[in-house]
Amino acid sequence: MGAEADRLKTTGWKRWGPYVSDRQWGTVREDYSANGDAWNYITHDMARSKAFRWGEEGIAGICDMKQLLCFSVAFWNKKDHILKERFFGLSNAEGNHGEDVKEQYYYLDNTPTHSYMKMLYKYPQQPFPYDELVAENRKRDRNQPEYELMDTAVFNTDDYFDIFVEYAKGAIDDILIKITVTNRSTEAAKLNVLPTIWFRNTWEWGYDDYKPQLACKDGWINIDHKDLDICKLIAEGEPNALFCDNHTNAIRFAGTHNDGAFYKDGINEYIINGADTVNTTRTGTKAAYNYDLEIAEGESITLKLRLTQNEQAGFADFDEIFQSRQKDADEFYEDLLPNKNAPEKAMIRRQAYAGLLWNKQFYYYDVHQWLAGDPADQKPPASRLHARNSKWQHFNNRGDIISMPDKWEYPWFAAWDLAFQCIALSGIDMAFAKNQLSLLIRDWYMHPNGQLPAYEWDFSDANPPVHAMAAWKIYLQDKQANNGEGDTFFLERIFHKLMLNFTWWVNRKDEAGNNIFEGGFLGMDNIGVFDRNTKFTDGSHLEQVDGTSWMAMYSLNLLGMAAELAQANKAYSDIASKYFEHFIYIAEAMSSMGEGGQEGLWDEGDNFFYDQLRMPDGSAIKMRIRSMVGLIPLFAAELINDIDITDNPIFADRLEWFKDNRPDLAALVSRWDERSPNGKHLISLLRGHRMSGLLRYMLDENEFLSPYGIRSLSKYHLEHPFSITLDGNEFSIKYTPGDSDGYMFGGNSNWRGPVWVPLNYMLIQSLNTYHEFYGDDFKVECPTGSGNMMNLKEVANEIYRRISNLFLTDINGHRPANGTDEKVQTDANFKDHILFYEFFDGDTGKGLGASHQTGWTGLIANCLYQ
Repeated sequence: MGAEADRLKTTGWKRWGPYVSDRQWGTVREDYSANGDAWNYITHDMARSKAFRWGEEGIAGICDMKQLLCFSVAFWNKKDHILKERFFGLSNAEGNHGEDVKEQYYYLDNTPTHSYMKMLYKYPQQPFPYDELVAENRKRDRNQPEYELMDTAVFNTDDYFDIFVEYAKGAIDDILIKITVTNRSTEAAKLNVLPTIWFRNTWEWGYDDYKPQLACKDGWINIDHKDLDICKLIAEGEPNALFCDNHTNAIRFAGTHNDGAFYKDGINEYIINGADTVNTTRTGTKAAYNYDLEIAEGESITLKLRLTQNEQAGFADFDEIFQSRQKDADEFYEDLLPNKNAPEKAMIRRQAYAGLLWNKQFYYYDVHQWLAGDPADQKPPASRLHARNSKWQHFNNRGDIISMPDKWEYPWFAAWDLAFQCIALSGIDMAFAKNQLSLLIRDWYMHPNGQLPAYEWDFSDANPPVHAMAAWKIYLQDKQANNGEGDTFFLERIFHKLMLNFTWWVNRKDEAGNNIFEGGFLGMDNIGVFDRNTKFTDGSHLEQVDGTSWMAMYSLNLLGMAAELAQANKAYSDIASKYFEHFIYIAEAMSSMGEGGQEGLWDEGDNFFYDQLRMPDGSAIKMRIRSMVGLIPLFAAELINDIDITDNPIFADRLEWFKDNRPDLAALVSRWDERSPNGKHLISLLRGHRMSGLLRYMLDENEFLSPYGIRSLSKYHLEHPFSITLDGNEFSIKYTPGDSDGYMFGGNSNWRGPVWVPLNYMLIQSLNTYHEFYGDDFKVECPTGSGNMMNLKEVANEIYRRISNLFLTDINGHRPANGTDEKVQTDANFKDHILFYEFFDGDTGKGLGASHQTGWTGLIANCLYQ
């Protein structure tokens, strides 16, 4: 993999990267309100004038790992009422389907060390339709699609600029910046381009009054910060340098004026209104070069800048360095993604990796400080001390670089998203993937009670426990790549912390102590008939198939880890036995409640797993909803090497004991005592009969199987909605292939029909696991009713094919994920730029939700070549 692979082994090459958020306004961290209304405490309109406390935002932004210094690019088309310094979007209350970015931008390329990066922003030459986007979306209800920027008139003609922003590193602290602006219009057009540099405000909160300084010196912007080696930003040509301070506008927000202050929005006010708001002494903590351009029809203009520690650096070697880094990137990805036989797949996969890498972010959140307030600021309302995340005052991540789901819509980590992101990232940067998984188990993340923080809006919520799955999968992948040498330090370290987390689940989410888990939210929001966090006044509680199945999978993940570690340390033999027993008793509980005679979660008549509402008298109401919840038991499957049993007498004896003394339990799960020809033992929740029953539904095109993967809810419920009356309230659920038409979770919850890539990936992995044990002889009909019999490997590949079809061009040259917009589908300047959406319409494959959630949708990079 050449030079880029060498850089990955060298300390320091990741010191600078795309770690600036796409959105800081509207986040929990910046919310100091009494009522927790983060979306309104700092709005998009306020963001240009208010200094942020915990992080920064910008377009195509980069910064150092501690976010002391930031760089991004701003624009003005001479018609907008503000500079385009940040991406615009709707708050949760403004969108008819929740929060949503309303811009057209693409992450096109990136290497793991960020030695080369490229993104594209499409900026209209007409006034940006801020008010139109807000007003039209407010008029629409949940049954209507979102009103997007492409739906307005601004792209009807080609009156827009394509702005490509590229970075190439000459050295660790030498970053070359190239901004190429193309006028797509048939007429000349004017544009201000403002490459902007600023210090994150660390000096106004009462902890450290050290204030760094930017100043104009010898034609460049001089950078003076005691903790940075980078010392200047130079620009080719002679653009005017404008200065102000990264300081809240006291006039706008407090009605007062700080004499001598040049506020954060000073450059905006100077450019837009000609105001006297920039510092004529040409010093400050925020600065921008102002390129005032007129670009002829169809013409491209390239601007060159350099952010460097080299006092003598100029532009003589600029093009040579850029070409070298682009060549390095091509070589790196050519080794990973040979495009000779599948150039379209290689292009899509490379953009998927680019999105994953661009979505890294500096994330800083000290909950104790956030709740208590800062010494130099007004004391927050007392109500905050008992509000959001108040039970997580140990949480202090100290400012880490974290892989985000989407830096605009989800500019904060989510526990289960991160696990899937790491699986995808491990294909290009194994060390970073391990680092990310290790973060959440650190003492300043993980709660003392063993819970992992779920996500910023509520750390105490429960995401599916997939951390062990990701860690185990990555360990095995790394071991295979290193000729059988596993990173046992990584495995052992994470295993010990995961045992604490497993115990938290057992103690907190198994209300009746019967090995059936409640879980609640569990990430799949509205997949149930009612909010699964509901507390019933009569003491009833929901017993969840997915919560219980995730825990069965968790048990097997820890069993696999313990068996692996026992090869070198026999102390882990007992632990392997412990997690096997957990698994067995969970399997019993899912099938029947044993001694009490209570019914389990499997329905023998329907051959499907259902959630059930357990009533105070012990009876249960089956929630007969055919959803992804009922397929998750397929995930609980683990292959154990024969040597892990024969060389582990304690574990082997315990397996034998269950076979001899509890044959009733042994009959519930796979035949672990049988060895496959390749020396594997299968431990899973499902024997052949139940697996076949689930697969008949899953592979039925009238139920779960769509042209683009497995739906989250069976299409059966389109004509047959499920409804139930509880406490005098009627709840119902029906198949909804796209955006939600209900108000649960603010209407931004979409698990009643769409296709989600991560769970399809999990199903595919499980099918491959089963095939590795059963071989080619075990076959099922795929699609159901077709008469076409496939082994489970072939079924997995068929789902891979359908998922890949979301992004690959069809016979009409269209990509289903791009929807029905003809310009996006056919225009040469749009059609090959890929957006990796949050989820996809279960019938058409149209991309929906967060448009840059390359996070877990980046798993498509793992699917395209199967």
